[in-house]
Amino acid sequence: MTRTVRIDRERLWGTLMELKEIGAYDDEATGLRGVRRLALTNADAEARRRCVEWMTEAGLEVRVDRIGNVYATRPGRDRSLPCVLMGSHIDTVATGGAFDGTLGVLGGIEVMRTLNDAGIETLRDIEVGFFTEEEGVRFGTDMLGSAVTAGRIPLDHAHKLTDSDGKTVEGELVRIGFDGDAHELRPIPYAYLECHIEQGPILADAGVDVGIVEGVQSISWQRITVAGEAAHAGTTPIGSRHDAGLVAAAVVVELRRMCDSGDFGQLRATVGNFDIGEGQTNVIPHQATITVDLRNPDDELMTAAEQHLGEYVETLARAQGVQTTWERMAKTAVVPFDAGIQNVLASTADNLHLPYVRAMSGAGHDAQEIAAPCPTAMIFVAGESGGISHTPREYSTPDACGNGTDVLANAVLRLADRT
Repeated sequence: MTRTVRIDRERLWGTLMELKEIGAYDDEATGLRGVRRLALTNADAEARRRCVEWMTEAGLEVRVDRIGNVYATRPGRDRSLPCVLMGSHIDTVATGGAFDGTLGVLGGIEVMRTLNDAGIETLRDIEVGFFTEEEGVRFGTDMLGSAVTAGRIPLDHAHKLTDSDGKTVEGELVRIGFDGDAHELRPIPYAYLECHIEQGPILADAGVDVGIVEGVQSISWQRITVAGEAAHAGTTPIGSRHDAGLVAAAVVVELRRMCDSGDFGQLRATVGNFDIGEGQTNVIPHQATITVDLRNPDDELMTAAEQHLGEYVETLARAQGVQTTWERMAKTAVVPFDAGIQNVLASTADNLHLPYVRAMSGAGHDAQEIAAPCPTAMIFVAGESGGISHTPREYSTPDACGNGTDVLANAVLRLADRT
């Protein structure tokens, strides 16, 4: 007989609202209160400690691994069986909101509380965790903690990554007290489920609170540095210039043209950083650095887009007499999620009488890393204002958060009772 549970929505909302005050700031652009909780900062450390307190209060066994990932276990009857793992992240971008990542972690803790309240014992252990530096904002590599535990990024490489001030991941883990001793290559779970706000308009357009995620599209991050030549803005003829700023700007325009052309499918391209150093009004820029974020649900079209961009930049640089260097910051292929776990989520939503849609994720998530070692799927939760995210305007209603977490709780319960 399938057991059905319902999470305490007020309790979940209360933890979401409490955690958002850690790292809170007043955002001048929106006039709203946002969250700035970059990985391994003091704010992140405080939020980590609060989550550990909630885990401990729920009677969970907490451990920290060598990349700072935190896991909390609710023991099952047969501890020799692989666990069912829930998780996400609690670090934010510099102009973040209260729900990105955090919903999956606090929702997972709420699942544990709900099972405790109902006095339910499961066959398998259930775990909830949060991964280090999912956003990639501070140390330049997204999904860092989950990529390390999945074995894609070696621990030594991750430890040596630096922020803009030269501080290393390892040094900051030590500083904030989250350099754990558990092995980073964790035991392989039976299944991994992640509940996350959609960060897009698909669910809102369909008029539903819940989405079942089919996979994550390909992501490519690159940094391009252009080396030109400084010269006088008034005396240097246009044809004699080696303008690094011009080349960087032309790349931005070409990326938009590529997206609009349709030649590369559903390509999305963003230049999130554009730096010409200490520019001067009357001096031609001698250097420019930009970051390029490409997304595509088709691996072949992603490769074609990268190849075209490379050829375009090479031709442009030659024409303008500048030199370019490239740095690969991150690259992940399309990650399909497990069909069997998706079906568990679908039947769970049906049993709860919650309508849903199936969708690909446009954003990267820890789930795409954990999908390598074990069966994985995600639950999306609708956001307001077209699902806007990475801004203080990010918002999901208590009902939407509750509905998504109800699906998470009951799917986890089903999986944790499987032999």
